[in-house]
Amino acid sequence: MTLRLPVHFVFTPLGNTVDVSSPGLCRRAHNIRCSSGKSTRRPQNVEGEFYVDRSCIDCDVCRWMAPNSFKRVDGQSAVYKQPKDPRERLAALQALLSCPTASIRTETPPSDILEAHATFPIPINEESIPGVYHCGYHSEKSFASSSYFIRRTGGNILVDRVMQQSLCGCNVLRDDVADHNLWQKHFKCPRIIHELEVTADTANVEIKLEGSGPWDFLGPDIDLIFTPGHTEGSVCLHLKPLKVLFTGDHLANSGKGFLNVDPIYNWYSGTLKAVA
Repeated sequence: MTLRLPVHFVFTPLGNTVDVSSPGLCRRAHNIRCSSGKSTRRPQNVEGEFYVDRSCIDCDVCRWMAPNSFKRVDGQSAVYKQPKDPRERLAALQALLSCPTASIRTETPPSDILEAHATFPIPINEESIPGVYHCGYHSEKSFASSSYFIRRTGGNILVDRVMQQSLCGCNVLRDDVADHNLWQKHFKCPRIIHELEVTADTANVEIKLEGSGPWDFLGPDIDLIFTPGHTEGSVCLHLKPLKVLFTGDHLANSGKGFLNVDPIYNWYSGTLKAVA
């Protein structure tokens, strides 16, 4: 699954960038959990350096970030194959750093953890979609929603939020609004939310979308598309020049080359019609 929750986005002022040298991230990289005994190691893990403990919330992050090492076994993630080369090891370390509950552990402190930390934000594909990055460092407060950073001349955009003491940006929609005030205070960036999503916690958000859109006020390259599905006020962000659509739980990559609409996460109609 590509994105776990309805898309949330914020328009950050031109010049704001992702700071991968954030002290908060460095602290987390230094303090990565290592084994204090095998009492928490799931028996479904294969033997070896990396493993998943019993605190896993089955959010899927490690499985799509490092599919050669992690898979779902008995309702939680597990290491089914230890990394066999530097590329797979890096992917496993990136998944370890991104795990929202720090459920991925190593038997000994990884000496290359800071090198893995320095790879964030991770370019999705520098050739086909330049300027689009996966931020990593998922937060348990948003059930591990994936955060993406869009670098553009008209102003940078953060899609979803990242962990507090993390990369940059704010949060904007009902399912994932934890700490959004902290990010807005730091970056002075206007937050965007649909009026149907406003709660007491998001009443002071700077921009509230009204009606059914679409909205193009962020520039000719961005469309905000009203897609009620997972929530009544869900909105997708379409990066038109690169043909990239940031969706949410209502519409996701199936992993088999086609889009999937999961009725479990869709309680409102119109999603497919809106994004068609």
